[in-house]
Amino acid sequence: MENQQQHLLKFITYTNWILFFVASVLGLILSPPDFARGIIFGGLIVTINFHLLYRTLKKAFKPKHLSSLSVILAKRYFRFIVSGFIIFFLISKHYVDPLGLLIGLSVVVASIIFAAIFEFKQKG
Repeated sequence: MENQQQHLLKFITYTNWILFFVASVLGLILSPPDFARGIIFGGLIVTINFHLLYRTLKKAFKPKHLSSLSVILAKRYFRFIVSGFIIFFLISKHYVDPLGLLIGLSVVVASIIFAAIFEFKQKG
């Protein structure tokens, strides 16, 4: 079971980076600069957050370093608040187009959906 979970996590991680790269390149080629920057910054924010969450949970469940739930939640909320400030700054200073940012922020969700479709096809 653990091997299957590791495989699924690797699939999602690789798909994150592939979707981020494809969306960024398409954004740079087909859209205005502020829209493309939105895709790039949104994709970076959500992909880095996903990676940091993975590291936090991986460390938290190691037998020698079991972390309390409050430590895990504090780290998660801290990242959430920092991400919120970054997003607010990017939009308020008009560095990015909000729709492009939304597309970039959807990279991890799209990766999880692709992983679910892939798993259903494998089992069905």
